[in-house]
Amino acid sequence: MVDIFSRFLEVTNNILWSYILIAMLIGFGLYFSFKLKFVQITYFGEMVSLISKGFNRKEKKKDSISPFQAFCLSAAARIGIGNLAGVALAISMGGPGAIFWMWFIAILGAATSFVECTLAQIYKVKDGSRFRGGPAYYMEKGLNKRWMGVWFSLLITVAYGLIFNSVQANTVTIAFENAFGLERTIVGALLALLVAVIIFGGIKSISRITEMIVPPMAIIYIGVAIFVVINNFNMLPSIFTEIFNSAFGLDQAIAGGIGAAIKFGIQRGLFATEAGMGSSPNAAATSDVSHPVKQGLVQALGVFVDTFLVCTSTAFI
Repeated sequence: MVDIFSRFLEVTNNILWSYILIAMLIGFGLYFSFKLKFVQITYFGEMVSLISKGFNRKEKKKDSISPFQAFCLSAAARIGIGNLAGVALAISMGGPGAIFWMWFIAILGAATSFVECTLAQIYKVKDGSRFRGGPAYYMEKGLNKRWMGVWFSLLITVAYGLIFNSVQANTVTIAFENAFGLERTIVGALLALLVAVIIFGGIKSISRITEMIVPPMAIIYIGVAIFVVINNFNMLPSIFTEIFNSAFGLDQAIAGGIGAAIKFGIQRGLFATEAGMGSSPNAAATSDVSHPVKQGLVQALGVFVDTFLVCTSTAFI
């Protein structure tokens, strides 16, 4: 019975993860991009402007979450194992061409993220002096499908509460064990305690911590990557040549390598950016902005930062 169930999950996962997922990500990404006249590109300057305003504390109302804090909150969820091991796995399984398809899906994913996060702002609800919202809310209020919102909430609770967090925590414990010889159980317990202290402090506590941690973390990592690239600058042309040849080369097409590059590039791109997964809108809804579109633009920028800076840094290293 267990073998049958395992086989069922394997087949279902292969169908959803390898075919339906890719078709929907590309399909909806293209639809939103053309429908919105490639807002993720034409309004890129506005995205950067909105983020820079987030550094100004005077722009933020008391007890509210600023656009920059919401950006850091979602970036904290995006930046993780998907940007490190995920990119390495994509290259090992799909070749260097997978990097190009990660870039490609990031451009389309930015449009998807813009839509889902703008909707989160439109259908958010007041919770005391703050806000809460997300896909479950606009499924209920926008589509009038409460059952869909409940089902989504259950799925995302299981996915993030039991699966995604377990992957991240397992990676951290293994890293500490390999680097310092610490017992995994001890590292896991300390990690759980630290996370509990932050989470039980509420959304304000989470947003403050992510605002302090995420920017330096990303800057240091990208800085190291830039240092490595500068020291090996003469190899840069060959790296780009290899990426594009692997993504479109005739030899790769004959051998079926392009299909693998597309598949693993898009899969890892989703895992890294979470665009279209419904996680970022929950963070986006907490921000207090003058117009819903502003938060949509901020979150779309998050997809670009995650892929074109962090993931590309990993690929080049």
